[in-house]
Amino acid sequence: MSIKDTIRAVKGALSAARMSTFEAASGVVDDTDPGALALYAWNARVSAALLAPLHVCEVVIRNTVSETLEKVYGPRWPWSIGFEQSLPTFRAGYNPRRDLQNARTYAASTGKAIPELKFVFWQKLFTSRYDFRLWDPYLLTVLPNLEKTKTVDVLRQEIYDDLEEIRKLRNRIAHHEPIFRRNLAADLKRIVTLVGHRCKLTEEWMMANQQASGLFRESPIFRSGNPSHEEIAQLAYVFWMSRVGNHAGADQDWRRAEKELKGAI
Repeated sequence: MSIKDTIRAVKGALSAARMSTFEAASGVVDDTDPGALALYAWNARVSAALLAPLHVCEVVIRNTVSETLEKVYGPRWPWSIGFEQSLPTFRAGYNPRRDLQNARTYAASTGKAIPELKFVFWQKLFTSRYDFRLWDPYLLTVLPNLEKTKTVDVLRQEIYDDLEEIRKLRNRIAHHEPIFRRNLAADLKRIVTLVGHRCKLTEEWMMANQQASGLFRESPIFRSGNPSHEEIAQLAYVFWMSRVGNHAGADQDWRRAEKELKGAI
């Protein structure tokens, strides 16, 4: 079977509309150009690889929040009337109070209720309405590696913002949408940072057992022009974190990231 036949078959199976995004990004010139298929395959591989650090990050965040809620509402916080009433309820869109009610319906314990709650539930608890009861007294206790020079409200907002970007990435992966246009090195950095706020050893273990950062370097497409200092810094950070137990050579990581983003290696 020719490459033309393969391209036509895959395009028919996945739909022309879906493949058109990858064709445009990879600059496909005719129906014998496999660039779109290569980009699609890479997008699928890196999406799968990012699930491992996403998994660790989500579990760490929900355990962090659960520990905080237990300090305030007790070990059976999902059944606390006080906590339930602290949650907003909306007629349209996401409703955290309803989410809690649904999660505990068939759960016999807090541990069984936790995984039933949506990712957005945990994110929405990092808003200012919970500062007085949850984060002012406990944020630096449950996340001991946060930067102590910043105020609690600033730190809490940074966590919320990072979780927002991670949630968007997670949702795109879950719905099999393209992620190749995202700054994936920045996404991984956010994940690494959040896990590190809780436990540096867990952060290092996670980085030692992920394959996503290696796949970043195999992207079939590269940014045109010169990468920004921010883009170089994000990828250099990933390289630096990948060397568990040996964090020397930051200058080397910077040069490597710069060359990679320019498509030189």
